[in-house]
Amino acid sequence: MNKTELVAAVAAKAELTKVDAKKALDATLEAIAGALKKEEKVALLGFGTFSVNKRAARTGINPATKQKIKIAAKKVVKFKAGADLK
Repeated sequence: MNKTELVAAVAAKAELTKVDAKKALDATLEAIAGALKKEEKVALLGFGTFSVNKRAARTGINPATKQKIKIAAKKVVKFKAGADLK
């Protein structure tokens, strides 16, 4: 399912127009992204939890040249499915 299909499904389920459903979906995604940028958890009961994890710097291997390379530390988004979703 892509975003367009999701908007259509939300519009049908909530009896909204597709324009209103798209606005609601965009606002929801912006709110989740904004909270994650502040490194806050976003818990949606029955669905799951989004959080930010820190990955430490590490050494990797370039598969083409077999040389060791340094992989920088970074932050990644993690999703843990809730009990109802499982």
